[in-house]
Amino acid sequence: MSKPKQSTRASSASIQERRKAQLQRQKKKTVILLTVGILLVVVLFAAMFVLASKNTGSPGSPASPVSFPYDKLPRLGAADAPVKLVEFGDFKCPACARFSGEVKPQLVEDYIDKGKAALYFVNMSFLGPDSKTASFAALSVYHQNSEAFWKYYDALYANQGDENTEWATEDFLVELAQKEKIDIDYNLLRKDIKERTYADELADDNAIAENNHVTSTPSLFINGIKTNEPFNLEAIVKAIETASKAVETE
Repeated sequence: MSKPKQSTRASSASIQERRKAQLQRQKKKTVILLTVGILLVVVLFAAMFVLASKNTGSPGSPASPVSFPYDKLPRLGAADAPVKLVEFGDFKCPACARFSGEVKPQLVEDYIDKGKAALYFVNMSFLGPDSKTASFAALSVYHQNSEAFWKYYDALYANQGDENTEWATEDFLVELAQKEKIDIDYNLLRKDIKERTYADELADDNAIAENNHVTSTPSLFINGIKTNEPFNLEAIVKAIETASKAVETE
C-alpha cells in the first residue's frame, strides 16, 4: 500500500513544480509587457515633443520669428532693407555700450550703409530708475528729429556712467544733448523728461521685450530670429547672409 502513496506524493510535487514554473513564466511575460509598454509611452511622448518643437517655438526661434512694429521704432538705414536687425538695449547697460562701440560700427559699414540691412532699437529699461529717464530722453530726441536719435544713442553709451549709480539725470541728459549739438529743442527735451511724455511708448517697448521673452541686454534679432551671440560678428554675419538669401527666395 505504501508505493501508491509515494507515487501520489511525487505526482503532486510535479504538479506544484509545473505551476511554479508556469507562474514564473507569466511573471516574466508581465514584466516584459510592462517594460515594452513603458518604452512605447516614452517613445510616443518623445515623438510628440519633437513634433511640437517643430511646429511651435518660443518667440524668436526659427519656427516662430517675431513680427516687430518696425514703423514705430527708431531706424538706422533704409526702410526697405531686406534684413531687419532689432536691438533691445538699456542705456545703463555696459554690455550695450560695448555693442554700440564694437558691433554696431561694423554692421553700419558692411550692411547698413550699403542698404543690405537696417537697425532698429527697442528700449528695455530695467537696470535702474534712470534707465527710464534715459529712455525718455532718447524718445524725445527721436520724436523731435529721428535722424538725430542715433547720434544721441552713441553719445549716451560713450558717456555712460557707473551701472550702480543714478547718472542719467535730467540735467545730465539735457547737457549731453547740448554738448553733442544734437539738433533738437533742448527746452522741449527737458520738458519731455520731466513730464515723462513718452511713458506709454516706453511701456510698449518694455512689453515687446516681455512678450518675446527677452530677459537681457543687448539682445539682437535678425528678421525676427534671435541670435544668442550678440558679440560674435562671425555668427551675426552668417545669420544676416542666411536671412538675406531667405528673403531673395520668397
